[in-house]
Amino acid sequence: MTQATTSLEGVKKAIGTKGKAVSTEVEKGAVRRFAEAIDDPNPLWTDGAHARKTRYGSIIAPPTFLRSLPKDDPRDRLMKEIPYKRGLDAGSEWEYFEPVRPGDIITSITTLTDIFERAGRLGPMLFLIVKTTYKNQLRRVVATQRSTRIVY
Repeated sequence: MTQATTSLEGVKKAIGTKGKAVSTEVEKGAVRRFAEAIDDPNPLWTDGAHARKTRYGSIIAPPTFLRSLPKDDPRDRLMKEIPYKRGLDAGSEWEYFEPVRPGDIITSITTLTDIFERAGRLGPMLFLIVKTTYKNQLRRVVATQRSTRIVY
């Protein structure tokens, strides 16, 4: 057992920790700017007249828009206890349930769901997994995101 592994035992006790709930009102301008930033010309994101003729009946946000909303990630508080200083975003898996519309108030809650260590080419790597649940003002889940951060 390495010294790093020994010090990580305390970090693993954080599994199950939740971040604070963060609520954000979705603004029409923010949806438009996001669509422009990702260079997505879909008129469903920006053209009210077009969007009203669709099954959604109004402008909706692109699915990845939720990634731009603020959240309180419990992994951030753990970083000072982790002996590794380099890191990278190892990706996300998304599940979508309902469209997000301008005027919605989206609340995100992020939970640390797993921590594990693996050997890498440059030495030990620590995987920190969280699940973020996004709910609208009706308390309906609009999406979930499972994301992985690797530190080494």
